[in-house]
Amino acid sequence: MTSDDAPVEAAAAEQPATTFSDLGLDGPVLKALDDVGYETPSAIQAATIPTLLGGRDVVGLAQTGTGKTAAFALPILARLDLSQKTPQALVLAPTRELALQVCEAFERYAAHLRGVHILPVYGGQGYGVQLSALRRGVHIVVGTPGRIMDHLDKGTLDLSELKYLVLDEADEMLKMGFAEDVETILADTPDDKQVALFSATMPAAIRRMSKQYLHDPEEITVKTKTQTSANITQRYLVVSYQQKIDALTRILEVENFEGMIVFVRTKNVTEELAEKLRARGYSAAAINGDIAQAQRERTVNQLKSGKLDILVATDVAARGLDVERISHVVNFDIPTDSEPYVHRIGRTGRAGRTGDAISFVTPRERGLLSRIEKATRQPLNQMQLPSVDEVNVTRLARFDDRITEALSAAERIEGFRDIVAHYVRHHDVPEVDVAAALAVVAQGETPLLLEPEPERPRRERGTRDRDDRDRGDRGERRWRDRDDRDGDSERRDRRQRQAGPGMATYRIAVGRRHRVEPRQIVGALANEGGLRRDDFGAIQIRPEFSLVELPADLSDDTLARLENTRISGRLIELRPDRGAPPRRRYDDDDRPARKPRHKSSRPRD
Repeated sequence: MTSDDAPVEAAAAEQPATTFSDLGLDGPVLKALDDVGYETPSAIQAATIPTLLGGRDVVGLAQTGTGKTAAFALPILARLDLSQKTPQALVLAPTRELALQVCEAFERYAAHLRGVHILPVYGGQGYGVQLSALRRGVHIVVGTPGRIMDHLDKGTLDLSELKYLVLDEADEMLKMGFAEDVETILADTPDDKQVALFSATMPAAIRRMSKQYLHDPEEITVKTKTQTSANITQRYLVVSYQQKIDALTRILEVENFEGMIVFVRTKNVTEELAEKLRARGYSAAAINGDIAQAQRERTVNQLKSGKLDILVATDVAARGLDVERISHVVNFDIPTDSEPYVHRIGRTGRAGRTGDAISFVTPRERGLLSRIEKATRQPLNQMQLPSVDEVNVTRLARFDDRITEALSAAERIEGFRDIVAHYVRHHDVPEVDVAAALAVVAQGETPLLLEPEPERPRRERGTRDRDDRDRGDRGERRWRDRDDRDGDSERRDRRQRQAGPGMATYRIAVGRRHRVEPRQIVGALANEGGLRRDDFGAIQIRPEFSLVELPADLSDDTLARLENTRISGRLIELRPDRGAPPRRRYDDDDRPARKPRHKSSRPRD
């Protein structure tokens, strides 16, 4: 950006009195916008689309949820040359979830453009699908930096005729350690390409990148206020990942809800969780990016009509969902940013109604909770897991309601009175006992009331005591190992035992010398391997390498993907940790020469 260019600021609160046709869009693109129900452009769209259509580079400062995907997708689609079979546009995104979201948006906007081919490229998907599509010809590629670099290294992605390059959520890409990959891609693509860089913040690294790789960009800033509705009660529950399904079940028991959306991070979890809820007797269904639009509409209509009570959804699938019947939103997986949080809980408390939002927070995710509270400027109140007594009170109340409802149908119970009276006369049993027996028959194998929780000894206080016991067990092992060491194999076994139940220790070839941080490791491995944040245990960063605790039952396919993952431009070469190599024992004849040192000196680590 030249010194003469003042940043263009657009107030997100004021919708511009213009239409998309006023911005220079026409034909099939406008028809697609009508199909998806877009009437007037958002602030970022009104400021960005004409600039990109004019051929100028753009730096856009905007949060997620301001409509920036359409701001860069629509100008690209409007200027595509469908006769060119090599990629014309490349969109880089920090995560595969965002890459899929952007790809889906492109497909919606290109619905009336015949012959447009869009390809998502990300870790976790087989190379075969991507290679086949690239051979057939692709106009737009949307991908994560790591997988794009892999294709460039293999020579399977030709960007020599690239015309448009978009960096979406550039600050997140830098936080995750993709800075070197992004700069390599920028440098290895044609100099005359048009570049659009979007970021929520403008750290020094982003500023430097824009000056180095963008040509005279126009800076567009969208000011937004991240806030939540005052009529939504916001609570959170601290719970381990393994306890989430049981915690959700108890909440469903005691909360007086009408309709509910349960948000999770991945599409696989939507199906798994919906199935578990159905097994517990709840009417639940899943929606995610893989579900066809017709099925999605049927599911939403069932929620609206009351045939369905619980929807398990991802952020992408629930976007634009407006159902007044939704009284509760549960963040089964808390989002990693405040914008998705605001969008999620905004599904309830609509049309002036009150709503409830409950977020599950694992002990490691307290930092995410603090960031959300800081961004929304509203505290979340901690709630306790509903007790057995609370669940039983609710069950008894519902049982009473069912009895009252049955008693109101006098014509139906009249015939049963004679049957009960006959049984009482012939078996000499009090009527109350007969009623209790009928209740047992009605409930089936599922107990009406939960059993009281066993009392814990006073010394036990949750995870702290478990940690103490774990430390005691590890101490016992250390004493045993001290007396029974058997070279490298024993050290390896001891390390695996200390990794925790269900976890194993892996070594990656990046360490302190490469300026790697734990968040970069988590971000890269989660992105490329499809891992959750809760799949990570302890991370130890050593000078030349790092040790990461991951689930011991990782599939061969996941391990293969992770092995080829890059962090800060380096292949991590992930492999199971085998412990330190045995120290070499020297004979007197081959001992290397060494300067004598004082006896009291100690070897350095």
